[in-house]
Amino acid sequence: MTDESLREEILINVTPSEVRAALLENGILQEVHVERSARRGVISNIYKGRVSRVLPGMQAAFIDIGLERTGFLHVSDIAKPRIGVETDEELPNIRDLVREGAEVLVQVVKDPLGNKGARLTTHITLPSRHLVLLPKGEGVGVSARIEDEEERERLRELVSGILAERDLECGAIVRTVAEGADADALRADLKFLLKLWSVVQERCSKGSVKTLVHEDLSLPLRVLRDLVTSDVEHILVDSQADFDAMRDFADTFLPDVVPIIEQYRRRRPIFDLHGIEDDIRKALDRSIPLKSGGYIIFDQTEAMTTVDVNTGGFVGHRNLEETIYRTNLEAAVAIARQLRLRNLGGIIIIDFIDMELEDHRDNVLRVLEQSLAKDHARHQLMPISPLGLVEMTRKRTRESLQHILCEDCQTCEGRGFVMTAETVCFEIFREIIRQSRQFEFDEAMVLAHQNIIELLLDEQAPSLAELEEQTGKSIRFQPEALYSQDQFDVVLM
Repeated sequence: MTDESLREEILINVTPSEVRAALLENGILQEVHVERSARRGVISNIYKGRVSRVLPGMQAAFIDIGLERTGFLHVSDIAKPRIGVETDEELPNIRDLVREGAEVLVQVVKDPLGNKGARLTTHITLPSRHLVLLPKGEGVGVSARIEDEEERERLRELVSGILAERDLECGAIVRTVAEGADADALRADLKFLLKLWSVVQERCSKGSVKTLVHEDLSLPLRVLRDLVTSDVEHILVDSQADFDAMRDFADTFLPDVVPIIEQYRRRRPIFDLHGIEDDIRKALDRSIPLKSGGYIIFDQTEAMTTVDVNTGGFVGHRNLEETIYRTNLEAAVAIARQLRLRNLGGIIIIDFIDMELEDHRDNVLRVLEQSLAKDHARHQLMPISPLGLVEMTRKRTRESLQHILCEDCQTCEGRGFVMTAETVCFEIFREIIRQSRQFEFDEAMVLAHQNIIELLLDEQAPSLAELEEQTGKSIRFQPEALYSQDQFDVVLM
């Protein structure tokens, strides 16, 4: 699919406690962003923190910014003073840059994930539509997604000239949406960012420690700033208040976007359009079916995400190698979409079905790379390893869709499985024997799930009779509707 045929739309669903934004490409859901008022993310927020601990062995410090857990600041994320520090490829000692009890202005680059606190940096960045201001940086960078070298050079020279006009000691990054932008648009962005930075500095000087100095935009406004490109044809939002706020924001910073922002007024829920709700539910499943009959398995762990491709019921039309190749091609497209939709980050290992022909392997890898081209998260893709695995990384900032919408199962405690009924029966037998050797009783009452009791009285009846004879105790049963399959109690009577 070429960019010329790409048509994007953004749907925003607002409720009192939750805001969701969906990005669709040609009617197919590609990304979902969820923001809950009780668990609003803190990425890009700027805090005035205090250094609580310095760990020289880790070359890091823990910063108290007023959140539940202290933030983590590595020496590589500390901006070095422009004067008095020589440029050196080796990292300086953390104790030369921060000390315990010192106040420090930090920005969140990664939300707290699991038991880990937020990842912090002192390299402050302030984004606008076309530019990212680096108040403590230098030089001008250009987004790698702008591929035309002439355009890259034009933008770099233009922004460098604007910075020189003001004699500013700071840096900037030109964002992808700035492609084709003129000098006036870039100057307006820079003027806004410089004003914002001055406000941040003023709040920092006057504010107390462990307080929020600058909060990032709400999700609907971040959508306008970060997701809207020339491919987006319209934006629908089902809230009057957010529609007004988005129109005002666009009128000030994105006048070209104003005409495509519409308020959704129909009775049918906005996320019922294009089957978005169904796609979100499917994105929480471990297995994703392919149209050919194959399927993909996603296993998300704390260390990494593994993706396994299987042929399933797809038998092909020619030979086994052709069947495998076609399945892997279809899987490559589906995997790229699911990584975005599920917002999976960190290390990702993809186990495609083994292919004998090198051309097939190269083509599958190329399709995967092409399918990831529109992904807003930075990624790095490695060649297929000798074991047939594709190793890649995808920048992890916010929590995955699964971590936002789900929690560990209380029955299996997050294992993803429960003991079989037969295993539970044997556990009950062992528990009765254990109790009979420790305590005196006449009768044992077993409380368990209905499935367990039926199995005990049917297939396990001979073993049960042998157990009663062995222990000399009578055993009765009582079904408990609220018990899970692997839960039971033995009560001595």
